[in-house]
Amino acid sequence: MEVEGGKRVCESAEVDDDGRIKRTGNVFTTTMHIITVVVGAGVLALAWAMAQLGWIPGIITMIIFACISIYTYNLIADCYRYPDPVNGKRNYTYMQAVHAYLGGKMHVFCGLIQYGKLAGITVGYTITSSTSLVAIKKAICFHKRGHQAYCKFSNNPYMIGFGVLQILLSQIPNFHKLTYLSTIAAITSFGYAFIGSGLSLAVVVPGKGEPTRIFGNKVGPGLSEADKIWRVFSALGNIALACSYATVVYDIMDTLKSYPPECKQMKKANVFGITTMTLLFLLCGGLGYAAFGDHTPGNILTGFGFYEPFWLVALGNVCIVTHMVGAYQVLAQPLFRIIEMGANMMWPRSDFINKEYPTKIGPLTFSFNLFRLIWRTIYVAVATTIAMAMPFFNEFLALLGAIGFWPLIVFFPVQMHIAQKQIKRLSLKWCVLQLLSFLCFLVSVVAAIGSIRGISKNIKKYKLFMYKQ
Repeated sequence: MEVEGGKRVCESAEVDDDGRIKRTGNVFTTTMHIITVVVGAGVLALAWAMAQLGWIPGIITMIIFACISIYTYNLIADCYRYPDPVNGKRNYTYMQAVHAYLGGKMHVFCGLIQYGKLAGITVGYTITSSTSLVAIKKAICFHKRGHQAYCKFSNNPYMIGFGVLQILLSQIPNFHKLTYLSTIAAITSFGYAFIGSGLSLAVVVPGKGEPTRIFGNKVGPGLSEADKIWRVFSALGNIALACSYATVVYDIMDTLKSYPPECKQMKKANVFGITTMTLLFLLCGGLGYAAFGDHTPGNILTGFGFYEPFWLVALGNVCIVTHMVGAYQVLAQPLFRIIEMGANMMWPRSDFINKEYPTKIGPLTFSFNLFRLIWRTIYVAVATTIAMAMPFFNEFLALLGAIGFWPLIVFFPVQMHIAQKQIKRLSLKWCVLQLLSFLCFLVSVVAAIGSIRGISKNIKKYKLFMYKQ
């Protein structure tokens, strides 16, 4: 690789500066990946979060989270290459960047958090998909039998079906093959978000919305002061999860073409993606809260705040499932890749680990690998089993948000930025960055406590594998 006038010039038109096949991603495709990951079904839980916080704290909290996210994700973008953001050596994963800038111990800590959260999110998406599939069946049931009919169904068959589909899709060899799946998922995410918002608007415009409050649900006979506090904590976790794509940020960034510099393209994609996300969050959260007030369900499309038109409720849930199918793979592929890279390093000559078998079925040509087939199948099966044991939508999403928010979105980006720019200890900028990190740490702690309390209450209430929605 040669450098001319600050621009990287590759020696071959077929490969990038690192010798890998030339990347072709751009700001648009990267924004689509971000939206696919960020605008998950958690967006439909934001109305519930808004109900706990109220209008002023809820809106301010979402905007603050968005501003912090844009700032820290831009710091992450500058650390894609080491030591120089434009001409340095590529970091292919978040862990690799942390290792380059912060050293081995932080590298291990980052890996535990990042891939633990990725595993948790795949469990969460399995829960979300089954919840929406059951909601479709319930919408049809209520339409045929009336709104007071008994329409409760087990989530388990739907989780198993979703798991089988993910086993098949998991054989896609790498992240670069997911662009079309990711784009479809991003489009459907807007579909269900707008359907949920439209149904809420249809309640609000005629003046049929429930009373709302500036500071959220009122403490009273049905809500103790302690429960109010726990719910606020859990709401913070839901909002934190909604802002998160740090687990796959470098996998997304590694799809970008080399010029203009990846960091500049990624910063634009961060702004476009997070701004779109925030507007959608405020729309869905605000309209949902305006429609249901204190009685806002945990998910406005599956909690049956709406019964009619039943076909639109069902369509919204079809969009959720379609999005979850794509988003599951976008988040699972980095986890698959790190395990397979490790296996390749340990057993480089093993045919079981490394050999590809070209296969043709009719017009379809593909290759499969025995290790990939077996380990990915086992992983999806285990994730599905855990989801069947604890299918609690809001609390599980809030816990995932709490676990990942501080370390991945704030702590590591801030520390890498300090190392990269060699910011002096106890200087004004150093103190401001550490204060930001500490405040976000407190938010993560209280959100985790609130969500764990919610999960423990539900586990006592329901038998394992026997939950009906």
